Amino acid sequence: MNQKFRYQCVTCGKEFETDEIIYLCPDCERKNKPGEPLRGVLKVIYDYDMISDDVSGDSLFSVIKDDSYLDLLPIEQSDTIPGLRIGHTPMYEVDTFEGKPLSAALYIKNDARNPTLSFKDRASVIVSAFAQQKGIDTIVTASTGNAGSSMAGICAAQGQKAIVIVPENAPFEKLIQIVMYGATLIPVKGTYDDAFDLSVELTKKTGIYNRNTAYNPFTIEGKKIAAFEIYDDLLGEIPDNIFIPVGDGVIISAIYKGFEELMKLHLTKSMPTIVAVQAEGSPNLVDNLNRKVFKSVKSKTIADSISVDVPRNFHMTANYMKSYHGKAIKVSDDEIIQASLQLGRNTGIFAEPSAAAALAGFFKMYRMNEIDEKSVNLVMITGSGMKDMAAIKSYLTLPKPIPNDLDKLLRHLDL
Repeated sequence: MNQKFRYQCVTCGKEFETDEIIYLCPDCERKNKPGEPLRGVLKVIYDYDMISDDVSGDSLFSVIKDDSYLDLLPIEQSDTIPGLRIGHTPMYEVDTFEGKPLSAALYIKNDARNPTLSFKDRASVIVSAFAQQKGIDTIVTASTGNAGSSMAGICAAQGQKAIVIVPENAPFEKLIQIVMYGATLIPVKGTYDDAFDLSVELTKKTGIYNRNTAYNPFTIEGKKIAAFEIYDDLLGEIPDNIFIPVGDGVIISAIYKGFEELMKLHLTKSMPTIVAVQAEGSPNLVDNLNRKVFKSVKSKTIADSISVDVPRNFHMTANYMKSYHGKAIKVSDDEIIQASLQLGRNTGIFAEPSAAAALAGFFKMYRMNEIDEKSVNLVMITGSGMKDMAAIKSYLTLPKPIPNDLDKLLRHLDL
């Protein structure tokens, strides 16, 4: 079989080469139990030596980039990619916060600038492109809102149909997005984990193509491109620390995989320290890193997009964090909101709570003197604050109207 990639099970290590649709390792999937992270998650592997041999030295990355990273993606032709501009999001250097200079370098990569205002577009576009390549016209996903609105928007641009299953308490703004893009919205009584399981049952019963994070291995392939962009934005350097908000564990695994592939292509020699930031009210990934038996607690946090009882990509994330000495930190809802407010006031970037958690993690480690003064730090902002206005509403006070009178306006402004 002449195929550019193969699959490797992160649980048993078995490799598969197939052009059929596959989600999990067939052997390990049979061992999955309710309430536990997925066994049998598949990692997509390429022939890195061949890619590296095709070009030489400094030209390697430019060649990959100029072809839309196609050599490192599970799609054959770039014309299957929807026309929306996805990725290549801006990165800003920030040297002061609240009027005080930072002693370490800080960059903000703002993925809220993607078409549907979240990082999830990176995954949806590759899933959509692969479906287009296979002649698939309908895609289902479970979501707390961002993945669903992303899949809905990408499918609208691609002429595909999207079915989005969400928990009943998903933010209104994200539900409006899903409906506006023309997708079929299915709210269910229960949590994100319930929606996830229901969508998988639908796929097994009907064969409808499933986008779910971790379950579909191509979601990581789309998200890993952010690592390539970071490398390119920093002109071939890598940050010392990267702070990532964590729920299911797919974004953090994707960033790990992107930098790992840069190492396999001999473009970099080391892995940045990647910091998994979780909400204190939903710590089910970081709290289980050193446990022999997985134990889940009921999530309760303002950061809905990282509110997960059972992190589906736990095993891949744990493997990466142990192999590359990753760090983990938990932040409170108050720390998350304060980080969101400070980000807006100091940079003009409005982040939803789930995204602001990453900045809260940086600030917490900074206050604890765990950030080296000479270090280069990067915070991933994964979603816009416009996605979840209710979360921030109680923390703000809007001014009352004043009479339409210039003198009163001057007095109000103390001028």
